[in-house]
Amino acid sequence: MQRTALGGTRVAVTRLGLGCAPLAGLYTAVDERQARGTIDAAWEQGVRVFDTAPHYGAGLSERRVGAALRARPRPELVLCTKVGRLLVAPRGGAPDAHMFEGAPRLERRFDFSRDGVLRSLEQSLERLGLERVDVVHVHDPDEHLDQAIAEALPALMELREQGVIGAVGAGMNHAQPLARIVREADVDCVLVAGRYTLLDQSAGPVLLDPCAERGVSVIAAAVFNSGILIDPGPTARYDYRPADEGLRRRARRIAEVCGGYGVTLPAAALAFPLRHPAVACVVAGARSPEEMEANARDAGAGVPATLWEELDALGLVPQAAASAR
Repeated sequence: MQRTALGGTRVAVTRLGLGCAPLAGLYTAVDERQARGTIDAAWEQGVRVFDTAPHYGAGLSERRVGAALRARPRPELVLCTKVGRLLVAPRGGAPDAHMFEGAPRLERRFDFSRDGVLRSLEQSLERLGLERVDVVHVHDPDEHLDQAIAEALPALMELREQGVIGAVGAGMNHAQPLARIVREADVDCVLVAGRYTLLDQSAGPVLLDPCAERGVSVIAAAVFNSGILIDPGPTARYDYRPADEGLRRRARRIAEVCGGYGVTLPAAALAFPLRHPAVACVVAGARSPEEMEANARDAGAGVPATLWEELDALGLVPQAAASAR
């Protein structure tokens, strides 16, 4: 599978990565065997980017990812995790599971201090059972942006300079704060979730265009917008919540246009972000070997330029035709 460097680093990512939140029971429980089989299927399909975080299942995702990858050739894989949430014993009763079924009942405590970052990474390495990770993102610093820029990111930059990690980034669901991080911090990459998809291109002018100008790589995550761009049926989710009929109708119309070109909706959803010159990798979640194999198959499907032109002309995906590399 083709690889692309993240920013100016030596970290080279495959164009498709596995998002490992579903493997920690996002919405529905996933057992150990199924999680392991999904990661093994990703490897067999040539995927070498694995994105996890302490938040995903309160450490369960990291434990499962580490166990599955420990015996793999370390130079081949790119392991990404995140800092900003410490997992601690709950104070006064068990907290909710944060959408993760079967997760340990641990409290997620935001901490973007230098000490918090170092502690978080140390705990992640323990859960992973590995000596290092390749990419570390500051995770969801929405309400802590000043501290993240002043303390968390400089701490990660020091680790990068020491060779402890390969690349520094930030991962969020919102483009505007990521754009500020790109302006004010020496990051190699950013991970933007759900904001550059067939249904939402808001990150384009705000974030992706400045990243292309500055040589900062973008990892596009949540490209299915929580599943609606796989199946826009009555139970579809959008941004972690039930999708309204207007969004489902628009997704179905996009699917109809794609079908006229022999392209599936998921294939178009995976291909669209990679048309922008800043996007180095698309990270897509999977919770079973079958879903992983479908993602790899769809990621390898060809999408004709005329499809993007029609989606643009119909106003279904504005600027789709103009976003090519």
